[in-house]
Amino acid sequence: QVQLVDSGGGLVQAGGSLRLSCAASGRTFSTYTMGWFRQAPGKEREFVAYITRSGLITYYADSVKGRFTISRDNAKNTVYLQMNSLKPEDTAVYFCAATPRVTILTSSHQYDYWGQGTQVTVSS
Repeated sequence: QVQLVDSGGGLVQAGGSLRLSCAASGRTFSTYTMGWFRQAPGKEREFVAYITRSGLITYYADSVKGRFTISRDNAKNTVYLQMNSLKPEDTAVYFCAATPRVTILTSSHQYDYWGQGTQVTVSS
């Protein structure tokens, strides 16, 4: 089992950047594929990015590709989401998530553990 704590959200102007962090408890962080999702008001939770256990493979939603970068530091039990060129439509609560599965993981139903979420607001 793993517990996740999201942080790093805030208010930023369009075109700006933020870096989200997700700190995990436990000694088995490196055995989990890690993902980021987001949920805007009145909308379903949507996939943003995931990174494999080793960190060698990453996958992004088309809406963030080229602007966001997911990374992880297994020694620090932390996964990051660097968000550049932010747009108002990126405004949402962002959640990190963990799963022991290793297939293509773009559905929230494939993840077993979730952070509490961190608010990102992008003003125009």
